[in-house]
Amino acid sequence: MVMAYVWVGMLVLSVFSSLLKGSFGTLSPALMEGASAAITLSLSLAGALCLWSGVARVMERAGLSKKLAHLMRPVFRRLFPNASRDEAAMGYLSANVSANLMGLGNAATPMGINAVKRMKVLSGSETATDEMCLLIVMNTASIQLLPTTVATVRAAAGASAPFDILPAVWITSLCSVTAGILAAKLLRGRRKHA
Repeated sequence: MVMAYVWVGMLVLSVFSSLLKGSFGTLSPALMEGASAAITLSLSLAGALCLWSGVARVMERAGLSKKLAHLMRPVFRRLFPNASRDEAAMGYLSANVSANLMGLGNAATPMGINAVKRMKVLSGSETATDEMCLLIVMNTASIQLLPTTVATVRAAAGASAPFDILPAVWITSLCSVTAGILAAKLLRGRRKHA
């Protein structure tokens, strides 16, 4: 809701500024060009999201998600000791991490929500548990092996080699997820009592 006010405010400020400067005639073509670029970018992102979401669905139906969950179980046992005992929670967790590894934050979100819902059922608590908070941190700071969304944006902007950012993405995402996990572990159990 707040962002709607921000965008409307920016639009009103732009119109007001162009009126003051006497450049109102250039505003309309700029608005149309920006709208056209936004639609082109949205369609490019939607295509990549559909492709990789389909790949994730094929992985799930082929049983690769369960195999991936089995491979990730040792790591998940340490990070999510309670959720790792439940097969459904492990499936959602592994699907979330897989989507994030492929750089599909939008596709990872529904799986992360399902994982948190399952964790809530397992904990029986109405408040967020430490494991839920850790999952949200990991989902936000995710490690990306293949940043498909960023590469799609770069390709739409005309980059000749959209994946040449891979080493930088690997280093920064590894650092961010490590810092997030450490912060979540250090702050574990600290709640404000009302």
